Amino acid sequence: MRFINGMLKMWLCGAAIACGFHTADGQSMEQIQRDSLKMSHRVVALDKHTNVDNADSIRRIVDAFYYDQFRHFQDPAAPYFLFMSRDSQLAMGIGGAVRMRGWYDWGGSMPTNGFVPYMIPVGVNDPATRRKLGTTPAGTCLYFRVIGRNKMLGNYQLYIEANFSGYSDRDFTLKKAYATINDWTVGYASSTFSDPAAIAPTVDAAGPNNKMSATDVLVRWMHTWKGHWTMGASVETPSDRVEGDGSLTKKANQWLPDFVALGQYEWDGGQQHVRLAGVVRTLPYCNLQTGKTINKVGWGLQLSSVARPSRHITTYFTANTGQGYAGLGGDMLIGAYDLVADPDRPGQLYAPTSFGWNAGVQYNFSPSVFMSGTFSQTRYLPSHQVSPSDYKYGLYAAINAFWYLTPRIMAGAELDLGKRSNFSGEHRWARRAGAVIQFSF
Repeated sequence: MRFINGMLKMWLCGAAIACGFHTADGQSMEQIQRDSLKMSHRVVALDKHTNVDNADSIRRIVDAFYYDQFRHFQDPAAPYFLFMSRDSQLAMGIGGAVRMRGWYDWGGSMPTNGFVPYMIPVGVNDPATRRKLGTTPAGTCLYFRVIGRNKMLGNYQLYIEANFSGYSDRDFTLKKAYATINDWTVGYASSTFSDPAAIAPTVDAAGPNNKMSATDVLVRWMHTWKGHWTMGASVETPSDRVEGDGSLTKKANQWLPDFVALGQYEWDGGQQHVRLAGVVRTLPYCNLQTGKTINKVGWGLQLSSVARPSRHITTYFTANTGQGYAGLGGDMLIGAYDLVADPDRPGQLYAPTSFGWNAGVQYNFSPSVFMSGTFSQTRYLPSHQVSPSDYKYGLYAAINAFWYLTPRIMAGAELDLGKRSNFSGEHRWARRAGAVIQFSF
């Protein structure tokens, strides 16, 4: 815990330093790269009367494509073609990305496309699974976005995204579908408890093993005061992971939404921030011995930040803890860890504690070439005895390099290292070399 406290202090200090840091030209390397991407847009007039010379309106709308508090590095860029309305108050874009990943596992292969420490096979020494070569088009996507302004409604946007990440990584599945009007968002969107912007870039699709990555149907309100302070709250459709054995206990239907809130201090137009988020959720189950439905309360807290202490360096940090929040992402999402059996009281379940953190840093050699590294850990902290073969903790580390050959063509390579340790003390390491190439349009 001393080390974790030290990391928290270091990142908060870094965020404070970045608040007062100004470069000669006022731009970081990342901002220069983003500006080059913005310059690649092509504005298409819907008719001959459309005003495509209104530079301020066009820039404001293009900037809105990139301003998203829940945007991750792997999310697609703004579309190459923008269809502009006659009064330049509305833009429609259809875009996407073609993404191909390949990887090579050695010293024991992982049975998943993503590099997930929880899935490392412990106690298995099968020569047939020591090495593996894999490829996938998962992450290839198409999306549709409309951004505009109306005298009565104010600012609004509509967004639909679908990925080729379904069955066998080839089925077309819905990833996001939401509408935003001023401070309100309604639809299928990233959970308010997540902070994708505070996760360092990775080639691996899974990323750090404490990453909160839930996407839910929600109603969210977020408002920013004086350009720095943001508050938000949402009600979200729950998705719990309850361990019911079917003989003594059984999972019950959810009947209350998750309640999530966040507070954030931001600067640099929202591109840097420190955020504290919390979630409270109801976790119902049936005690089959008594025939009663019992409602447990789960909760989680997450501290996160993304900061640029210099024009070449970006730092990332998240730490989360709680009870019964494992179903929102990370290593423990794979198991049923929101509620688990109490061995001392048959027919009873309880919400165990878990804790996770990750830290990352990115160094830009130029606007188009950068390296990043990240390290994360997730720990399972039950208050009762568990099976010796149960997951105790997982480690995840990645180091990579990315190169934007053009503003819309990106290539990257990465080395991943992971470890799963069980309560018995038995553990195993996994290693992976991966690469990605992506074309955005």
